[in-house]
Amino acid sequence: MLKRSHLLLSLAAAAFIPAAFAGTLPGSHPTDPRIEHLLNQLGKVQRIGEVAISPNGQQLAWTMSVKHKPVIEVADANGRHAHTLEVGSKLAECNKRDIAWSPDSRHLAFIADCSHDLTNTKAMHNDVYLSDVGSRKAPRELAALSGFARALAWTRDGKSLGFLFVPGATRHARATAAGKPQVGVIGEGDIQIQHVARLDVASGKVDILTPSSLYAYEFGWSPNGSRIAYTAAPPPGDDNWWIAKLYVQDARAKATPRVIVDTATVKGSLHGLQMALPRWSPDGSWIAFIGGLMSDQGATGGDLYRVPSMGGAVSNLTPGIHVTPEWFAWSSPQSLLVSQNAKGKVQLAEYQVHGDRATAQAPYFTLPAMIGDGRAVLSVSLSAGHKSVAFEQSSFEHAPEVHAGPLGATPPPAVTAYNASLKPSWGKAVSVEWTNEGRQVQGWLLYPAHFDPHKTYPMIVNVHGGPAWGVLSSWPGTRAMYAATGYFEFMPNPRGSFGQGEAFVQSNRRDFGYGDLRDILAGIDAVEKMAPVDDHRLGLTGWSYGGFMSMFAPTQTHRFRAAVAGAGLSDWQSYYGENRIDQWMIPYFGASLYDDPAAYARSSAINFVKNVKTPTLIVVGDRDEECPAPQSFEYWHALKTLGVPTQLVVYPNEGHAFSNPAHIRDVLQRSLDWFAKYLPATK
Repeated sequence: MLKRSHLLLSLAAAAFIPAAFAGTLPGSHPTDPRIEHLLNQLGKVQRIGEVAISPNGQQLAWTMSVKHKPVIEVADANGRHAHTLEVGSKLAECNKRDIAWSPDSRHLAFIADCSHDLTNTKAMHNDVYLSDVGSRKAPRELAALSGFARALAWTRDGKSLGFLFVPGATRHARATAAGKPQVGVIGEGDIQIQHVARLDVASGKVDILTPSSLYAYEFGWSPNGSRIAYTAAPPPGDDNWWIAKLYVQDARAKATPRVIVDTATVKGSLHGLQMALPRWSPDGSWIAFIGGLMSDQGATGGDLYRVPSMGGAVSNLTPGIHVTPEWFAWSSPQSLLVSQNAKGKVQLAEYQVHGDRATAQAPYFTLPAMIGDGRAVLSVSLSAGHKSVAFEQSSFEHAPEVHAGPLGATPPPAVTAYNASLKPSWGKAVSVEWTNEGRQVQGWLLYPAHFDPHKTYPMIVNVHGGPAWGVLSSWPGTRAMYAATGYFEFMPNPRGSFGQGEAFVQSNRRDFGYGDLRDILAGIDAVEKMAPVDDHRLGLTGWSYGGFMSMFAPTQTHRFRAAVAGAGLSDWQSYYGENRIDQWMIPYFGASLYDDPAAYARSSAINFVKNVKTPTLIVVGDRDEECPAPQSFEYWHALKTLGVPTQLVVYPNEGHAFSNPAHIRDVLQRSLDWFAKYLPATK
């Protein structure tokens, strides 16, 4: 129910607030020195965005912010001779993203986004530019687009750029963005549709390739550029990603699309599930993709599948594996380079394809870190048979840097040192493993800052969103604010999470809040055996699915003494009719609400709310389409009626992922104050 970046991160995991944003909302608390210190520390972090290695493996490019200005940096493959790409004064303040090297490694295409509308109501304008990296000249504008564009991809001949395009868009093409105000005639007209578009580099001509009857989500060029493969569904796009089909068509306007995979009718393990990352094999004969139970577009994880590019039988290449592939690229006609989540750590491994199966080779390396944007996105060069990779990497111990080098048994080193002097504001991080009901479960534990082993400490359990997602070791930013202010912070990956194979992900279907809660409680027991945690000072928080758990868990146990529920869910039955993404629910609950209401009632906190004794702060955006504000109102109203201490804060013009820095700051402040009141870090 949230994605990364927006991947079902908690709000605090996704938020980075520069120190420049010092304002607070009317009615918010006075400036808190803990918040000021934390934000000052975060303000020292140089944030790195996309990283791309040139096709010949000799150059790097990455996006970042320098003195609060978005820039593109270009360097040799080893990080030397780094310099800021000249873009001219017109683009200096604009966000630069979707960087893409040309096949000849001489030019860099990118999208300039000069929109700064936090309300998601004004028309967007995105422009495509091309820069000659060997000169100091300003880049050439290829196309001025009225709408939202992303995912630039070159054809192999370098003559065209493909991208996803929403003409006339007023909001980013993702369900986490703030939705339109729900007034007037609902559900009719003004439907924004994302297409696959093609830009001719020489002439600047833009062609819409996919029909208006389909909303396209991801795409890939065939090796010769004559066809495209893409996942798509009828609009509205935010809702229907969960029923998307895989299409192939000629790469020209008004071409007829052909369905080659329909998960509603396919037999076997893919039936009724989701698809992501369609990728053509180097010889054009196959299309591989990741398929599995995914609760959010962009939060990719599952098994590796393959289908003939002309259509035919779908093969699960990796049935029964105990890791979660999250990204891949073809490295030869018979092999795939795969980034996978292995019990909360990132592995890079080669899979050899033989017939209808792919066999994993010994991993190149395993990292207690996060690479890419949280979905393990890499940039790969296969020039002249030499494999090189590049990506942004961070961990609980190390702030983000660009890493690049040959692909081998040794992880590529950092080639930048922007954040080398920074130290965590929180204590050490430990991967914790435990057994519950025959399952191996894993999570991460952050120790409090200035930890004293002779003291006992309170602990806040931070449940991730999804549920199909997983916590990896990464520079946590504001997500570590509890550990930075005197708490243990526990981030479990219970059943339903990525990291232990598709069976583990699917093990909480029709069981929300039960098996996963038992996994979490067993994890708390395991932590208390290894660290001085005061069991009488336990707190609970989370965003999205974590917000649901922060509402549901107190109906099942009184172990938590305080909770902060962000964008949560209190009643799956009413939620079914209120949210704008209801298609995600059927794979999890097995049927619609109207066919099986009991399955939804069983996991609804509101049906057990009279058991709640836990003081709960509730926060939500007023235009959240994924977890609408009425869900928070229902829970708040119930607690208030029952005399349980509670507060509800609704933030204007915010969707599922907050964008206004003042609002994010206010959530941080209120959360710390709430736990300080009911769960003090010091006795």
